[in-house]
Formats: sequence, C-alpha cells, structure tokens
Amino acid sequence: MSAEPTFGRYAEIPLDQMTPQQREGYDRVVESRGEAPGPYKIFIQNPALMDVVVPVGVYFNKGHSSLSGAECEIAVNLINGHWLAAYSNHEHEIIGEEAGLPPDKVEALIAGLPTSFDDPRQQVIYDLAQALIGPRVVPTGLYRRAVDLLGDAGVTDLTMLLGYYTTVSLTLAAYNVPADAVGLKR
Repeated sequence: MSAEPTFGRYAEIPLDQMTPQQREGYDRVVESRGEAPGPYKIFIQNPALMDVVVPVGVYFNKGHSSLSGAECEIAVNLINGHWLAAYSNHEHEIIGEEAGLPPDKVEALIAGLPTSFDDPRQQVIYDLAQALIGPRVVPTGLYRRAVDLLGDAGVTDLTMLLGYYTTVSLTLAAYNVPADAVGLKR
C-alpha cells in the first residue's frame, strides 16, 4: 500500500526517504528555483526525467527564452486552460497577472474565451498558440506573421513552451492536484 497522498493523489517522497539520485534532482530544482514547486513535487520520483525537465523549466522561468514573461504567460494560460488542470490554472492566473497581463485577459485565456492584445507580438503568440492547441493547423499567413514578429527562435520557443506545459498540466491532472494544493512543507 502506498503512503497517504500529500499533493492531490500523489504521495510526495519525504527528503529523508529520497534516493541519492532523487535528492540530487530535488536539490537541483531548489537551487534553480528556490523551491520544488507544483509538478516538480511529482517529477522528483524519476531522477532521469528531472535531468531533462529542470533545464527546460529553468530556460523558460529564468528569462533565457526569446519570449517575455507576459508573452510566455499568454501561451501558458491558454494551454493550462485547455487541459483543465486546476493547480496550474490557479498558479498561472496569479503569475500571468504578475507578468503584467490584465486580469480580464488572463481569465479569458484560462476559460478559452476569445480575447485580443494591442501588442502585435502578444497577438501573434495568442493566434499561433490557439491554432496549435485547437485545430493544430497553422496557415501560411499566420506562420509568416509569427516569424516576422518573433523570429524562428520565438516560434520554436512558443511551440516548446506549449509542449512543456502540456506535460505539466497532464501530470497535475493525472494526479488530480487541486488549485489550493500545498504538499509537504520542506
């Protein structure tokens, strides 16, 4: 029988029960992010996976991406809303507003409601993300507009960000992590 769940359906591994590899992964996340938030509480069980996901998370969360924080949050809130992951939606509603997005825009992104942005880069991120999330068809004109405004690096950053947060959202949904989940205090 598994331990009692501490984060949705997931029973987090106490620090003193982690394998050396798990602890190394945990320490790497804490070193890069200051804590092991949300999905990292679950990813920690698989040290090999941590070797992959920690650098990707750091890339987007530490400003290495060609997209600004607000631009990232447009995509993140769209994909989190699409996958209906309560914890991710709750966290990124706050993060999106902290990144400078108006609350009504963040709410529309999460709820899947139409919205628009005055900034051309933000609008093309919204349009391209919507196309990739919905019909998964990117018309040539939208592609050209995205490359003109974001460059190939920006388009690639956006597609990778959508894939990364699909992983985050699906992990949190699989473990039924509620919006107000706290998990173990560490």
